[in-house]
Amino acid sequence: MGCKKLLCLFVFSLLGVLYTTSYGGVKGQEVQHVQNIETIETPVDDTGDQERYFKLSKIASVLTVAMVLILCLLSSVLYANNRLRTKANKLLQQKNIELILEKENAEKANRAKAEFLSTITHELRTPLYAVTGLTHLLIEENPTDSQLEHLDSLKFSGEYLLSLVNNILDFNKLEKGGVEVGSEIFSPLRRLTDVVEALKSRAHERGNQLNLIVGPKVPEKVKGDALKISQIIINLVGNAIKFTENGSIDIYVNKVRDLKDNSVLLYFEVSDEGLGISKSKQENLFKGFSSESLQINTKYGGSGLGLSIVKRLLGLMDAEISVKSELGKGSKFFFELSFEVYEEEMSNTQVDLLSQINFEIMKGAKVLIVEDNKINQLITKKILQKQGVVCSIADNGEIAVDKAKNFEFDLILMDIHMPGITGLEATREIRKFDMRTPIIALTAVTLKDNLKEFYACGMTDVIPKPYKTDEFFLKLEKALTGQYV
Repeated sequence: MGCKKLLCLFVFSLLGVLYTTSYGGVKGQEVQHVQNIETIETPVDDTGDQERYFKLSKIASVLTVAMVLILCLLSSVLYANNRLRTKANKLLQQKNIELILEKENAEKANRAKAEFLSTITHELRTPLYAVTGLTHLLIEENPTDSQLEHLDSLKFSGEYLLSLVNNILDFNKLEKGGVEVGSEIFSPLRRLTDVVEALKSRAHERGNQLNLIVGPKVPEKVKGDALKISQIIINLVGNAIKFTENGSIDIYVNKVRDLKDNSVLLYFEVSDEGLGISKSKQENLFKGFSSESLQINTKYGGSGLGLSIVKRLLGLMDAEISVKSELGKGSKFFFELSFEVYEEEMSNTQVDLLSQINFEIMKGAKVLIVEDNKINQLITKKILQKQGVVCSIADNGEIAVDKAKNFEFDLILMDIHMPGITGLEATREIRKFDMRTPIIALTAVTLKDNLKEFYACGMTDVIPKPYKTDEFFLKLEKALTGQYV
């Protein structure tokens, strides 16, 4: 703006100079004319021509000076603009450098996060594999009815804990809606009964009574994500137990109405007689890592992540969680979900996956188990030996490569994280001299980036730990019958 003002001022000044010069010339002519009248008798000479020449020279000089001034002014304006442009370019370059650095830092943080998730997943899944594996072995040891009931609860708890670990470790994926919603046939009554059995002892420790109320019109079989339903109810009931003492906690489910395409809308509710939640706290109740208050969090523990997971899981299934609560009078959490009804006569036609497996081909099969954890070695070996499989153990990758060179195996089950060389490196070494033997990764690492690397190094397939028995034996059958070739 300063340059524009200066230019305008200069133009007006120039016009003033030109006007003054022209007006002065005209006035001079008038004076000269008067003098000529007064001295009309004076003889004429060439002074008039000289005066006109002088005036023209004066005007030319003024115009020249004006042009020089204009050029100087324009040069100043261009110089100022160039300085501003240079300054802006430097600022833009600096911002670009800062953005590049921020991008590099974000990429480093993402890589560190991925490495952390890979490591912690393995560390958490390994003991879970022992829990679920030993539970499976105990169930097959002909337990008594009371023992079987406890083992079923232990099995259910292990499956739920595995699901919870998966969702917490993959919380970023859960936030982006990347977690897939499963679909399986299950009994709502049986699922909720398992939840009650799993949490009954914890509730009794605080003097609470768990009550399960299932409406008469709730279908016996529905199709949906049973594990996520269990996780939602367990989080809600666990939260109710935490904030209720010597009270009653009700788990209620009933049919709302029938929907199209043989579906039904069910209403779920978990209510308690606990502390209750103030109106001001209810707004932030479902945000991650929050608690109703610092005092309650200190006294009862917890980070508030459970309710955040509940909200996100229901969001994946196009449902919303609602709450009604009053301080000192307890809380009520409720939501509605739609399910496809699965008729009982149709469920009788379902064939158990385990009944489809040909266990006869496993008898006498030679399998190398590469595993550094002694408990996991024992569990995998016992499960395989029950089917007549001949097992050999390798405590690390070096021993696995050496045994693969000197002995023939029908299948190699390869762990990934081991002392010395990893399972991936061991697989690469084995593939240098043996491209025939199937190598299945039996590992707790299941992140997608790792799976690509597993197949790239020469592995045949991947079985995540802890695994489901039917999935485990189905993949073993495929490997032993050459279906991977």
